[in-house]
Parts: sequence; C-alpha cells; structure tokens
Amino acid sequence: MSRQALVTGGSSGIGAAIVARLEAEGVDVDVLDLATGFDVSQPEHWERVGPVDVACLNAGVLGGAADPAEISLDDYRRAIAVNVDGVVLGVRRLAQVMPDRGRIVCTASLAGLTAVPDDPVYALTKHAVVGSVRSVAGALEARGIAINAVCPGFADTPMVTGTARERLEQAGFPLLAPEEVADAVWTALGSGETGHAWVVQPGRPPVD
Repeated sequence: MSRQALVTGGSSGIGAAIVARLEAEGVDVDVLDLATGFDVSQPEHWERVGPVDVACLNAGVLGGAADPAEISLDDYRRAIAVNVDGVVLGVRRLAQVMPDRGRIVCTASLAGLTAVPDDPVYALTKHAVVGSVRSVAGALEARGIAINAVCPGFADTPMVTGTARERLEQAGFPLLAPEEVADAVWTALGSGETGHAWVVQPGRPPVD
C-alpha cells in the first residue's frame, strides 16, 4: 500500500519542490493550496482532511514593513493566519486523524531562529512555528507521531523579489534552490527524531 501525504502551499516554490520529492519517493500527495481551493487559516477546511502518513505544513507569506510604525494590520493578520494558524490548525487536525508512525514537517525559516529587522512580523511567525514544533513534540510522540521543522535561509522562490533579491545578489548571498529545502524535508521525515529544527543552508547538509 502506498503512503499518503499532504503538502500545504504545494502549488509553487518550496511546496512544489516538496511535492515533487515525495512523488519521486513513491508517495501519493494531496496538494492543499489556495490554488486548489484550500485555505490553511480556515478551521472548516481542515475538518475535511482525513488520515495521511506524511504531512508537510509549508504554506507561508511574508509579513511586510520593517518599521513597526508602518506595519499594515491587514498584512500582519494575514501573516499570522497563514504562517501560524495554518500550522496550529493543521497539527490539531493531524493529531486527531494521523495514524501511528505519522510524520509531520513544518516549514519554518532561519527567521525563526534569529532576528530579521527587514521583516519583524515574518520573524515573529516563524519563531512561533519553531516554538510550537518543539512544544507539541512530546504530546504527539505519545500518539506515535513525529514532528520537526526545517529552517531554510533565503530560497530562490517568488517570495524573494524586487529590492530584497537585489540586496542579496549584491551582497553575494547565495539563494537556496527549492529542491535543497525539499531534500531537507525528506531528511527530517526519515530522521527518527522529533521536536527538532533543521537548519538548511546552500551547499550544506541539513543540521539540527
């Protein structure tokens, strides 16, 4: 019997690379994305999710302004809804339906481990993801479920655009290929660990 997986935000960028990697490993993948009519911030959408062996909670958006005085409430609430609610609601549902030996990986970021003055709201949400993964690991382990986070640096996706991309290129800062992040997700899934945050940097193996 083939393994079943879901990937949120799986229609583009890192999510699409995760989908491709899972499928290459013989896993049947259901893509949960706004493009497929699934909103990770809506509890009623999660209620429709059934048992899966693997879940990659990957959907994410940027937060917005660097200056706290200029943070848009709409941008802030959207970032919280997608980046935080999308993980909390997903993990809640998976804890209810995922079978023994289930595996969850959440896409966090290096922004969840350090300060990010250019986007403090994004950093806030990714710190929340890392903290949540570490905090729920024990309770999920008692249910036979492992959960980990991957924390990539800047990846070459549509999220890195405009002046941000220009600054990184001028500084000679290498961007991760989405496939490198997908490889790290696969490593985390097969690691036998739980409650870990795996750091992903260009040209290096993931470390926890």
